[in-house]
Amino acid sequence: MTTLRELAVASVVLSLSVPGLAQAATQQRSLTIDDLLALKSVAAPAISPDAGWVAYTVEAVDGEADESSTQIFMVSRAGDDVVQLTADDYSASSPRWSPDGRYLGFLAARGAEDDEPKTQVWTLDRRGGEAQAYTAVDQGVSDFRWAPDGKGMLLVIRDKTAADLERETAHEEGRDERPLPHVIDRLEFKQDGVPYLDRSRTHIYAVRGRGETPLQLTFGDFDDSQPAWRPDGREIAFVSNRADEPDATQNTDIWIVSAVGDASSRKARRVTSNIGSDYAPAWSRDGKQIAYVTVTEPDLIWYATNHLAIVPAAGGTARVLTAALDRNVIKPAFTPDGRGITFVLEDSAEQHLARYDLETGSIDRQVRGELIVEDYSQNLAGDTALTISVPHSPAEVFLLADDALEPLTRTNANVLSGLGLAEVNNVTFPSADGTEVEGFIFTPPDFRKGRRYPTILRIHGGPVSQYDFGFNAEAQLFAAEGYVVVISNPRGSSGYGQDYSAALFANWGVPDFEDVMAAVDYAIDQGYSDPDRLGVGGWSYGGILTNYVITKSDRFAGAITGASEVNYIANYGHDQYQYIWEAELGLPWENKEAWERISPWEGVDKVVTPTLVIGGKDDWNVPIQNSEQLYQALKRRGIDTQLVVYPDEDHSIDRPSFRRDRWQRYLDWYDRTVRGQ
Repeated sequence: MTTLRELAVASVVLSLSVPGLAQAATQQRSLTIDDLLALKSVAAPAISPDAGWVAYTVEAVDGEADESSTQIFMVSRAGDDVVQLTADDYSASSPRWSPDGRYLGFLAARGAEDDEPKTQVWTLDRRGGEAQAYTAVDQGVSDFRWAPDGKGMLLVIRDKTAADLERETAHEEGRDERPLPHVIDRLEFKQDGVPYLDRSRTHIYAVRGRGETPLQLTFGDFDDSQPAWRPDGREIAFVSNRADEPDATQNTDIWIVSAVGDASSRKARRVTSNIGSDYAPAWSRDGKQIAYVTVTEPDLIWYATNHLAIVPAAGGTARVLTAALDRNVIKPAFTPDGRGITFVLEDSAEQHLARYDLETGSIDRQVRGELIVEDYSQNLAGDTALTISVPHSPAEVFLLADDALEPLTRTNANVLSGLGLAEVNNVTFPSADGTEVEGFIFTPPDFRKGRRYPTILRIHGGPVSQYDFGFNAEAQLFAAEGYVVVISNPRGSSGYGQDYSAALFANWGVPDFEDVMAAVDYAIDQGYSDPDRLGVGGWSYGGILTNYVITKSDRFAGAITGASEVNYIANYGHDQYQYIWEAELGLPWENKEAWERISPWEGVDKVVTPTLVIGGKDDWNVPIQNSEQLYQALKRRGIDTQLVVYPDEDHSIDRPSFRRDRWQRYLDWYDRTVRGQ
């Protein structure tokens, strides 16, 4: 039997693409929910300065504890030695090597449970020994960067909140902590995972040694993030929105502040002046240029393309380098020789590792193909560690060195080796107006051509995101249960250019509805799907578009709408999207018709499809309120429906038992309504 690893090596080394990570030989056993929970998530690759090791994180489910935890591992350059670096009794994240490669820094909240430990920076000596705390910040640390000389770090720290101060006072006085009211005076005051936003802000600090008191570098009623050291260690580039009303704009800029001298030298200076978002700064090796990501058409909000740009660090005219590319770029970094900029390029259901040549303006796709480069890390020698996912494997760690791409990890090989996975067919088809749409059709492992199967149309969230060539656990689960699964990238999706994405601006449920319906028609026309046994569903915007589908069509026998919105005006001031709503639809009391025109609520009287409504109780992204309203309306009208609300969960359902429960409910609902069991 040819293994997954052998297939990868055979094709990747020759072409620097990964078509060889295709499906391994089909086995007999079907994938189950237990298998999905057993799969581990590999992320955050960090290559050592000498390229001898790659550190990375592995998230795994602990069924007995009913929680997920993340540990840090490292793998040798040859891929033959894998070492777990952090213990199983706490979660760790953000592995980063010191410049000399001796230490590995990471973030973790460690300590006795009754002490409520905060996240701190910890370091491990690669030669051995226990991890040691590097910081002891009362409210914790959210991010860090090693100093270029290894003698210190940058820290990202949020101000203490009123609750933090009350907790400290209660501890000092030996009494129980008192609950405090949320006092709000901000325009944007909601954020998923945070009860309410107050005036505590995130700033950047420098610390020169283990246990030293951090020195604050940035100040003011602004949030500062994404710090990057100038290679000589004298200055810091960072990202901040310093508009008069930051909550009314997405105009982040790149700023620079001194890392040396006294307080009088720490007045930040702005180096970009674009009216849209500028972020992800990266210095050139000589410290003269900063590469970054820019949005040049901010009026299009999340539909706008994210371009690669460069600006002189001393100030001057910025240049947009990928204006003609019309594809999103992610995570730029100068190549060690200074002649180019490496970045991740999103393009038509794929994500490649690309390099922009500063002399010629050409773009070389160094790692390309039907794959997803999820993240990467490069050292000063030009060696690059990547995490790559393909249709039949979640992300694993690869090494790109000397023009050869080698797989280093096989974290999920044991889980996948005994499974017969769905075949994943990449397809394109015309929508009603002739627009070409891309999608995927998953067929059951025992699929027989000529037989029509019950079919589920699943819709992605966003709306600005895309289904891609990465491993799709949910689609594999449905296919294992005997369904054909249809997924597509309707208008509004990313990966196909700004016009394709912006076609959805203030026009939800129109072109994207036509596109997903065309996907179903294609699956029927090609003989995959039984037109009398169709289901539909999705999460977040996938749930929203599901609501459009069931208010506009009676073709589906069953629907599942997860974490969705339906009555948009009711969410103004209740969800986290105040700015986005206003930018796209205007103020609801001034432009009520625009809000109501695209609200599925206006067509709720037309729904005939049995519909499962589901969401998290503490979701501020897409609050459960709209799901409750949809359920109430369907129940009142006598439609077959059920409402499922997960306690203590926000927009993502994280508790493993709830994840299991949700997947099982999906299967049960579709089996009863679509398959007819």
